[in-house]
Amino acid sequence: MRVRAFFVLVAAAVPGLLFGPVFGLWSLVAPIAAVLVASYAAVELCIRVPALQLARPALVLVLGLSALTEVSLFHTTLNGLPTATTLRALVAGVTDSWQLTLQSTWPVRPDAELLLFVPLLVLFTAMVGIELLRRPAVAVLPSLALLALSQAFVAMSGIAATLVAFAYAVVVAGLFVVRLRSAIIPTIAVSLVAGLAVTAFDPGPRFSLQQTQSAHAPLPRTASPLSRVAARLSNPDAEVFSYTSDAPVDRWRLVVLDGFDGVTWTPTDRYRRLGEEIGPPPGVTVPTAAQSARLTVPRDEPWVPSQAMPASVDGIAPLVDQGTGMLLAPGRAGQVEYDLRWWEPEVDPDRLRDAGVSSEFAPGDLGIVPPGIAELARTATGGARPTFRTALVLEQYLSREYRVATGAELPTGSGWPQLREFLLDTKRGTSEQFAASYVVLARSVGIPARLAVGYRVPRTVVDGRTVVRNRDVLAWPEVAVAGVGWVPLDPAGAASGAAPAQSRLAQVTARARAELPPPEQRSDPPLPAAESVPEQGPDVDFRALAAWGVAGLLALLALGVIAVPVAKIFRTWRRKRLTGARGVVAAWWEARDLLRAHGTRVTPGMTARELAAVSEGSIVDDLHRLAGLLDMALWSGAGAHDRDVAAAWTAVREIRRTLARRSAGARFKAGFAVR
Repeated sequence: MRVRAFFVLVAAAVPGLLFGPVFGLWSLVAPIAAVLVASYAAVELCIRVPALQLARPALVLVLGLSALTEVSLFHTTLNGLPTATTLRALVAGVTDSWQLTLQSTWPVRPDAELLLFVPLLVLFTAMVGIELLRRPAVAVLPSLALLALSQAFVAMSGIAATLVAFAYAVVVAGLFVVRLRSAIIPTIAVSLVAGLAVTAFDPGPRFSLQQTQSAHAPLPRTASPLSRVAARLSNPDAEVFSYTSDAPVDRWRLVVLDGFDGVTWTPTDRYRRLGEEIGPPPGVTVPTAAQSARLTVPRDEPWVPSQAMPASVDGIAPLVDQGTGMLLAPGRAGQVEYDLRWWEPEVDPDRLRDAGVSSEFAPGDLGIVPPGIAELARTATGGARPTFRTALVLEQYLSREYRVATGAELPTGSGWPQLREFLLDTKRGTSEQFAASYVVLARSVGIPARLAVGYRVPRTVVDGRTVVRNRDVLAWPEVAVAGVGWVPLDPAGAASGAAPAQSRLAQVTARARAELPPPEQRSDPPLPAAESVPEQGPDVDFRALAAWGVAGLLALLALGVIAVPVAKIFRTWRRKRLTGARGVVAAWWEARDLLRAHGTRVTPGMTARELAAVSEGSIVDDLHRLAGLLDMALWSGAGAHDRDVAAAWTAVREIRRTLARRSAGARFKAGFAVR
């Protein structure tokens, strides 16, 4: 019993430690070891006191939770005893911590509120495995399920996956032995089979639940800083933030806007909770150097100053958009101080000057382009193909042909009406119009561009601290350059040379700008040489190809059979998670889709009462009850409470029960109805 219990505990520990790429291996060792030692102590106690055998699961659970509390949640206890805060933290470990982990960048900060679900899963796996020890083949299933879950978070591949398979197989083989000596043969056999299986079926690129859309953190709704550029310029002396840094900085970003429908510029919603540290974006292939600064932000604004490629933040726990560098600190109150580290690209001047635009990004949306804009874009760029040199030519054109507005009456707005007036009529605007106009013209000729809003760095530095004020507000465009990432430009001429020391990227950009040839001597830079690929003869295993083809067809057939009912089950599950008025509406959608699947004619825009008019039996009463709940939720002004949502789903259940009395053929047809 002791030997098998030991192996089942180790089998639970292996998949728990496989969450190491998410949290860092050493962050998990202590809490996992604590719950496993406590679990083994419970087993030993039950062996010594047989009267406790029936209470063994509860004993494992209590001792495991107590050990976890002492290791990870000691700050919530009172003289070592659990409190209500401790219990809430344990409940949050089951309900919230895994979601917060999926919403974070990896590696995650090793906070108890994030990693608590891993030792809890290990404890539950160990508890169930111990109770199934009489059947070793069944006792291994809980740890196998935890192993699958750990790989769903971050899948291992290559030699690492093979080594893990060997290690896990060695542990599992121990469950099948009665005496330690007899473990040698089954251990070797199982290890070889598992290792070869993992190597043969290596999935290649890593998959992670973090990649799914549902793992992204919600984006709070707030006003865009772009709409406040003119207002800030009208109150120039107000302090916005201050910072100290030994690194050369020429600008700080607040928000990056890449969505444009012709009226409004919008940011992305790809925010995640910032973890321990993040590296440069995948498309950046040039070397990078780490820089740092300490910032003090007195105002209660959701966005805080950042750089293009943030690495880590200490002092606050913001959301981060890795693609743009935006940092969002929703719900903060009062002044905050934080340390920011970021990556600065070390770009070779010759490479940047002759670089092409990045093919990883589409040029972007433009809405309905007014007449004359496309012709202006071709004139400004000379009809050249999209390259970084063409982007500089466009910047030079705007700087030369347009002027920066000053005085009390400053133009505002960056939709097409304002941009058309700026580009074709007044030719006078703030950095808002310059930056937005640059982006739309660049996109018109195929250059991926986006709009950033933030602050330029003033020249004045007092006692090592730089104070940024409203007068320093700036909007600027950025273009995507192959291998370098997003490079900021300055068509308004408001940031170039303004800072006491420019960043490395700004210096290289300024050099490329200065080396632009005159218009009559300009030509497209040479295209990069295509890599030659040696010809190889065909090496195809037609028998394996046929076998995989048949397996693929069978898999597609099986998926086709089960996809529709599984999708419906998942859709119902998601709808039931909604609350308030949305929960009542979701119940109405479920009732509507049920009746449609059973052949009831449902037209677009049909209300619950209209659907009741074409229904029959008790379904009519259920739909009328659902209609009343919809009226209260949507039109009463009071919204909907949890009891209203529950009543709506009760009506749906009654409709489902009524439909379940229909013939088996009708139910089968409805279950596989695609609409």
